[in-house]
Amino acid sequence: MGPVVEVTWQVSTDSSFSSLSAQGSISTGPAQDHTVKVDISGLLPATTYWYRFGYGGSWSPVGRTMTAPAAADAITRMRAGVVSCAAWEAGYFAAYRHLAERGDLNLVVHLGDYIYEYGTGEFGAGGKVVRKVAPANETITLADYRTRHALYKTDPDLQALHASVPWIIKWDDHEVANDMWSGGAENHTPATEDSFTARVAAARQAYAEWMPVRLAPDGHIYRRIRYGSLFELSMLDLRTYRSQQASGTAVDDPGRTIAGTDQLAWLTDGLVTSTATWKIVGNPVMISRLDVGTLPAWLLGPLGARIGVPANGVALNGDQWDGYNADRERLVDALRAHGTKDVVFVTGDIHTSWANELTTKDTGSSNPAAAEFVVPSVTSDNINDFLGTSPGGPLSLLAASLIKLTNPHVKWVETDGHGFGVLDITTTRCRMDWYHLADRTKPGSGASWVQGWSVGRGSSKIRKESAPS
Repeated sequence: MGPVVEVTWQVSTDSSFSSLSAQGSISTGPAQDHTVKVDISGLLPATTYWYRFGYGGSWSPVGRTMTAPAAADAITRMRAGVVSCAAWEAGYFAAYRHLAERGDLNLVVHLGDYIYEYGTGEFGAGGKVVRKVAPANETITLADYRTRHALYKTDPDLQALHASVPWIIKWDDHEVANDMWSGGAENHTPATEDSFTARVAAARQAYAEWMPVRLAPDGHIYRRIRYGSLFELSMLDLRTYRSQQASGTAVDDPGRTIAGTDQLAWLTDGLVTSTATWKIVGNPVMISRLDVGTLPAWLLGPLGARIGVPANGVALNGDQWDGYNADRERLVDALRAHGTKDVVFVTGDIHTSWANELTTKDTGSSNPAAAEFVVPSVTSDNINDFLGTSPGGPLSLLAASLIKLTNPHVKWVETDGHGFGVLDITTTRCRMDWYHLADRTKPGSGASWVQGWSVGRGSSKIRKESAPS
């Protein structure tokens, strides 16, 4: 609905737009859901720019962005906000507000689940609905996904973060449907929801229209971004090419894959040949092992509800890399064979906070191949929400202790907090700091630092840090 119109745009090196670096116009209309996306060439590296859009004699609010340094530039420090899993009905996006207000970030890295597909009341805050989604039904059609994306973009804290710093994003499952794999999803019923292929196409089209992301000509989203000599960031897509989730001995089947043959080769080759100081991997689901066979039933219930562990405790988290051991071992074996160091996975998806050392079953916990830092959800339910207990209560503390006891490569885990991470990269160390909200259901919620962990250059062993000054 609606006409095709012309929208003007301007880019400037100053916020008053007295010195324009680029300008132009672009048409939009119902074919693009009235969205506008401009891909500008010729901008200078490592430069701050301001931008705005004009229509009908008025200008949009001004946004700010920064271009990446040239590949050979000797950058000595970079700071990024890291976020994942923002369920609209579960609360407000105060985490985004806190990141926008910091003023010291170069990037935001979003690890997926930017939107959720559920209908109203199907995925709330501990069983409650803080604010209702639109459309009220589960998103299935192109119109549904467009409406859901448009709703998210009305959030003032989300707007503020988009307007303050560039984002590097990718999708996980909820951009389409829960526990998606290459041929279907747990939250898709072909008998009543028609073709899964059509649903994926609708979701991807809305995503391409509404999100600040470039898709490759063949539609793939995995890509690599270089930030001077300091780091390369490899952003993964672990939904489009993966085999269906499995359990039991099937998780060791070398014919099953989480990344797909081409993407895994691209990732491996990029890591082992990189000349950057740090090799960062934007990883949708946890790659570190989670052995659960000896955990008690009271913990396996909510843990299983959150991360897909069967209630009987027999198998692993089949939706994470644990369900695809062959791919993980291929990657880790390649890192070891080439002597590749300084690899850090930054991960979302499981709504909880972790600091891990990446190992395999064969190597044990004494010789990690990489570090992994897992950020909490912006709002989506975690362990205490399922248990119905207060955050940081005795059961949550016991759960964290039991997980670490069973998994010595897990150095820290916190199961209750919602919030965000701040990744601070220098030439000598890569550090993640975790910040948790006081109350996700309050738009004005405060946030506080809860933990910091880092890995030093040339090592994959992580160490605990004190609060940043």
